[in-house]
Amino acid sequence: MKKLVVLTGAGMSAESGLSTFRSSDGLWENHRVEDVATPEGWERDPEAVLDFYNMLRRKLITANPNEGHCGLATLEREYEVRIITQNVDNLHERAGSGHVLHLHGELMKSRSSGDENLIYDIPVNNPDIKIGDKCAKGYQLRPHIVWFGEAVPMIEKAIDWVAEADIFVVIGTSLNVYPAAGLLHYVRRGVPVYLIDPNEVHAPGNITRVIRKGATEGVKELTALLKQSHS
Repeated sequence: MKKLVVLTGAGMSAESGLSTFRSSDGLWENHRVEDVATPEGWERDPEAVLDFYNMLRRKLITANPNEGHCGLATLEREYEVRIITQNVDNLHERAGSGHVLHLHGELMKSRSSGDENLIYDIPVNNPDIKIGDKCAKGYQLRPHIVWFGEAVPMIEKAIDWVAEADIFVVIGTSLNVYPAAGLLHYVRRGVPVYLIDPNEVHAPGNITRVIRKGATEGVKELTALLKQSHS
């Protein structure tokens, strides 16, 4: 089976009703990055940070994977599909994708603020993290999210996946956030690269085909193109 590696961003989940951060009505319009997505913001006001991610988590629980998510899962019948996502939602997994790597953490998990190796699943029926919720070592629990200024621990594995790709696909990301945006540089010469996004994206010159559509229609067109070109 050919290895199909997909990099997804916020646009992948937009049709599921989850706000992108950089759109005109996105989450950053109502919240300062410094307050809710940095270690310094956590130090200043952990309760406000918890409230922000509790809100996102409750919204995620009511959301469903869109046809784009499901289309990528279906491609596993024909390809070895590996998904690298900048998203912290679990919609790829809920759609049925079996190999998902989260660069920026996972909203439905918490971790110890004193030991980053202590990570816990958050139950759907009790989705909030509160001040006083502690890990086994007695440290306050925090969202299992990679904040601005923190290391991206999964980036090396992501690079390995990209370097092994026979086909590479980018869906719904502005390619402005590093180190994720730099993954394109690890695609081997000659490997076809597909870009799916309804908006104009300033991308490197190694893009084979641009599909100017949202995730649902874009994945449908991608599937058709793959059948024509790589079957």
